[in-house]
Amino acid sequence: MSRIGRLPIAIPAGVDVSVDGSAVTVKGPKGVLSRQFHPNITITKEGETLTVTRPDDAQQNRALHGLSRSLLANMVTGVSQGFKRELEVNGVGYRAQKQGRQLVLNIGYSHQVIVEETEEISIEVPAPNKVVILGADKQKVGQFAAEVREKRPPEPYKGKGIKYAEEVIRRKEGKTGKGK
Repeated sequence: MSRIGRLPIAIPAGVDVSVDGSAVTVKGPKGVLSRQFHPNITITKEGETLTVTRPDDAQQNRALHGLSRSLLANMVTGVSQGFKRELEVNGVGYRAQKQGRQLVLNIGYSHQVIVEETEEISIEVPAPNKVVILGADKQKVGQFAAEVREKRPPEPYKGKGIKYAEEVIRRKEGKTGKGK
């Protein structure tokens, strides 16, 4: 039995879950998320908990069991608490600022890089070198953060660029090697 798949999902107060066959809709204070799950996976709502079950121990069903439970748990967490990714902008003269619904990045190019906020993603800039990306859908928050980071990935010599707050950049030594 899948260790992740067999765990029940607690539904917090203020979150409404509706299960219609293999389609699940989760409504909460942070938004509404819906997803179509594989037809082999059965999702049942019992009181204030959700359980995910599989029909047999076939390889595909075992794989889908844990995956479906994780996706469902992320949907419940997303609409109740939300997800966030923090980015840091490192480099001399590199900075980020918010203008309306746009994130304006000065990251060493001859022009400003502008990233537009979407419906389900919101951007905060608490400091000129910090960007916080917030949203209810974990996948969309992570994808948006990866796209912003891709505008100027951190380089290994000086560490300049956009990196995740928890990311550690492995630094390289310059041309003056030690072996001489």
